[in-house]
Amino acid sequence: MDATRADGPGTSLGRRLRTVAVIVAIAAVWEGGKALFAVPGYKLPHMHEIFADFLREGASGEPWLWIMAQNAGVTALESLIGFVLGGGAGLVLAIGFAHSRLLERGLLPYVIASQTVPILAIAPMVVVWLGTSWFSKAVIAAYLTFFPVTINMARGLRALDPDALALMRALAASSRQVFLKLRFPAALPYLFTALRISATASVIGAIVGELPVGSRSGMGVVIINAAQYYNWRPANLWAAILVAALIGIVFYHAVAAVERRVVHWAPTAAAF
Repeated sequence: MDATRADGPGTSLGRRLRTVAVIVAIAAVWEGGKALFAVPGYKLPHMHEIFADFLREGASGEPWLWIMAQNAGVTALESLIGFVLGGGAGLVLAIGFAHSRLLERGLLPYVIASQTVPILAIAPMVVVWLGTSWFSKAVIAAYLTFFPVTINMARGLRALDPDALALMRALAASSRQVFLKLRFPAALPYLFTALRISATASVIGAIVGELPVGSRSGMGVVIINAAQYYNWRPANLWAAILVAALIGIVFYHAVAAVERRVVHWAPTAAAF
């Protein structure tokens, strides 16, 4: 199937309609469940109350929408930097593993073990070591980002067509030429699959990094503050969760858009 045909106007319209249908279904289940089980407002607000929360004024007199946007921008920047750092580190590790079995046997167990430690235990230590600046949050985001890239890219670099590899060697291609013209292009679908996962994980890492005491801005701070007043103003917490989710969704679709441009020969890989 042609990639351009797969992303035609009809397909785009269909995706939009499916998205709208999902949103309508969520709203129906939300409001229907609230009415059916008589859930009080202090436990679960109406959806219109959540969206109305963006229009109220904050303590400083600024619209809450603007306050939320400022904090979302901080978290998005921390997530983006962490995504780049973690993705770069994972790519370097994967290339090293693909070229050296000894390096892979020596480091891969530690790479896997690093993901068994809860991020909530690591985040406070990183903040203590590096301070409460944006850099510490970016490092925590990178911690969650590098692992999927490392594992997927290492697998992709070995997912070669044996006949293509034999042809390259028959043509006396150097190791560099084999990597640039065969291994790396073949691994791109694997890389972008990992990047889509890492894009959302980086947002989680940045928000978790903002939770320890000392952070002054970011969606993590907004979520903590909103949770303290949940019984009084539950819509505020749900609004903060919605904004945090939107950051992850935007990151995901940004990576998917780049994937559709780069991996044009494998449209099915870009469809996730």
